[in-house]
This record gives sequence, C-alpha cells and structure tokens, in this order.
Amino acid sequence: MLKVTVGLFMTTQNLFSNLGRNKIFKNRSVLVSDFIPLSLPHRESEITRLAQILGSALSGTRPNNAFMYGLTGTGKTAVVRYVSNMLSEEAKNRGSPVGLAYVNARKDDTSYRVLTQIGKQLNLQLPFTGLSVAEVYFRIVEHIEKFRGIIIISIDEIDNLVKDASGNLLYKLTRINSDLRNSQVSLIGITNDSRVLESLDPRVKSSLGEEELVFGPYDSDQLKDILYARCTDAFFEGILEDDVIPYVAALAAKDHGDARKAVDLLRKAGEVAERTSANKVSTEHVRKALTEIEVDTALEIVTKLPLHSKLILGSITDLYQKKQTVVTGDVVAQYALLCKRIGLEVLTSRRVSEIINELDMVGVITTRILNRGRFGRTKKIVLNLEPENIWKAIKKDELLSAI
Repeated sequence: MLKVTVGLFMTTQNLFSNLGRNKIFKNRSVLVSDFIPLSLPHRESEITRLAQILGSALSGTRPNNAFMYGLTGTGKTAVVRYVSNMLSEEAKNRGSPVGLAYVNARKDDTSYRVLTQIGKQLNLQLPFTGLSVAEVYFRIVEHIEKFRGIIIISIDEIDNLVKDASGNLLYKLTRINSDLRNSQVSLIGITNDSRVLESLDPRVKSSLGEEELVFGPYDSDQLKDILYARCTDAFFEGILEDDVIPYVAALAAKDHGDARKAVDLLRKAGEVAERTSANKVSTEHVRKALTEIEVDTALEIVTKLPLHSKLILGSITDLYQKKQTVVTGDVVAQYALLCKRIGLEVLTSRRVSEIINELDMVGVITTRILNRGRFGRTKKIVLNLEPENIWKAIKKDELLSAI
C-alpha cells in the first residue's frame, strides 16, 4: 500500500514539474474581463459626462438616472465601474453619504437575486431564499432610509431585468424614491440592446431615460492603444512578437470593435504559448486561441439552451451549411422535420419565430428583415458561430446526439 501511495505522489509531481518554467505573464489578472484599469483609453468623454451626471451626489442631491447603450465590449461597464470607484473615494474624502451597488442582471437572473445582491452591496444581510420579493424590497427600502444619503444602483445587462415579470421590479426601482424620505436613489442602466427602452412601460421609460450615453465601437487603432496599455503590466518585456497586438486588434475590429474580446483573445494567446512552452507569443498562438474561444463560446451558450431552441438552432445550422440564404419559413419546415425524426411535438410557427429572436439576443445568430416585395417580409438569418462548433455543443444532448 505504501509503495502505491508513493508512486501516485511521484506521478502527480511529474505532471507539474515542467509547468510554470517559462515566463509569459507578469500579471495575468490584468487581462481578465472584470479588471478595471487605471486608465480607459478613448473613453475620456464618456467618463467625464458620467462624472458630471453623478457628481451632484457629493453635495447630497440625487443625480439623474442614466442609461448606457453600446455593443458588447465598448467599455460601458468599465466606465461605470471606473467612475463609481472614483466617486466612492471622493465621497469618503469629503465625508459625503454616498452608497454604491452594482448588479449584473444576467448573472443574478431573477428579481429576488437582483434585490439580494443590491442589499449585500449596501451591507444588508438577506437570506438567499425564504422571503418574498416584496419583503426583500421592503427591507432594502428600510435599510436605505436609515442610510440618510444618496444611493446609486448600477444594473448591467438591464434588458434581462426588463424581461423578468414584465419589468415589475424595474418599475418598483424607478419609483423607489416615493417610498423614501431621508435618502434618494439613482439608477444606471447598462445594455447592449438599444431597443430595450421601446418595450418598457412609458412611465418606466421616462424615468430611466433622464440621461443617455451612447458608446460607439472601437476601431482598430483604438483597440491597439487599449491592448498596448494592458500588455505592459500583463506580460514580461519582449514576450509579444511585434505583429501580435495589431493582429488581435484587427480581428476584434471586425467583430464590432469588441475590446473585451480583444483582451480575452490576447490572454488566451498567452496561455496557449505558456501551455506549449513557447518563449514568445506569436500570431499562430492567437489563431489557436481564437479557435479555442469560439469552441468555448459555442459550448457555453448552446449547451444551456432549452431542447426546442437547440433543435431550431440545429435547423438553422443545417440550412446555413446547405445554402447561402436562410429565412424563417425554411427554418420552421426544417425544424418540423427534426421534431418528427425524434418524436417531439412541433411548436407553433409564432413560437419558433420568438425563439429565433431569442437566439439573436444571445448572439448565436444575427437576423435582419428581408423584403420580398409582393411575397411579403421575412427574416434573413446568419450564424455567428462556426457550424462545427454548434454541432459539437448540440450533440452533447443525448436526445439530439443522432441528428
């Protein structure tokens, strides 16, 4: 028994003996998505504008609610967190009663979880379960009232909260000041979807949209500046080959100027180089990293989809591989064939169309209205992920492994 234990220990030692010898990263955490850098290149005007909006909190006046629009990776969250951190620091210096809370409505995906996260960040202890949403809301209002100051609540991916119970919690939050006498609350909404406000109750819409900031996509040169600013702290000197950052920036610029994707891709390329014991990070490592990210993205998104959503996505993928133009009617027909093959009841055409919209919202596909003249209008559908990666993810579902 002793010999077996020693042997196992030696094997474990050997697994790690060659890891970590090559020095690629100086500080890997600089390249993680939630890292807030000391400077945000090319977002100076947005930072200044948000600071002007929130600055009145320091003198005890409630700032206007603000809504932040922009595609993924355009710096919305980073700007809000950056300005919030500075505001918190200045409030402490002045002795101003300013409280801050940040919640991501995609991660905390119910009204209850959103409220408990807000409470937690305002130093209010709440149980994970067991209370009604109304009771949690009441306790938060009571806690804020005792604070006797200004509370700023930032809600990232607020579109997910809009969908929850027809925006009921959002309505409560926009009306929270009517339940307060000694404190006031301001809201910052962050979204990738500029259409969110259109679906809101007009009363909520007018309250949330007091100030609006639009974040445009970064171009290739701006992305290079962002990456150069990060890589100085992230990598040891001379580790990146000269063409790596321009290459990563060019790839991200094609994808709607997504700075988050650019930073993730640079980190992943470094990890690929580290894993293969390379002395430098090259564009070949970037290409391998890109493939891995696309596979990971597909697996993460697609494997979590409901069964019929997977079938509809499979139908789109099948049609996409067979011909250039994929439209809603063809998807409905192909989906019905797949359902028949595995013995499932077919959803209505209307529900299929709704699921196609949902797939568009999560970024797996892109749709646009196609006018066919006297034949009416339909939706043209384009895949945003590689078909092979989608099939790998779909076939992880045992019921769909044969399709």
